[in-house]
Amino acid sequence: MREVLETKFSKTKVRVNRIESIRDLDGNLGKRIELVEERQVPRFAIRPQTEEAKVVQDVLQAMQQQLPMFPARAEFAVPKIVLFLTEQEYESLGIDFDVNQIYEMTLEDQKIKFKKTNHA
Repeated sequence: MREVLETKFSKTKVRVNRIESIRDLDGNLGKRIELVEERQVPRFAIRPQTEEAKVVQDVLQAMQQQLPMFPARAEFAVPKIVLFLTEQEYESLGIDFDVNQIYEMTLEDQKIKFKKTNHA
């Protein structure tokens, strides 16, 4: 009888939020790469308990519709992973991370894999 090994994995879309230049403890140059997961804001409406809170909510909704400086956000960024890599480690990784680029991150068999995607 053959045993079938079940492989468990997790896939998440992440966006490169920030890349910074850093130095490690030995003074070597490197990069700090911050990846975030963008999640949808739930569509359910929260009803305020007091009349004052309802007025504030109504004013904010009107401002979001009328003024571009108060956009209604459909997504929010959740910090997912931060990589601290020397230049040598970054080059060994074989990925040229670009700010705002979307990657599919797969966690499987004690490995983290990144695949560049063309869409969000």
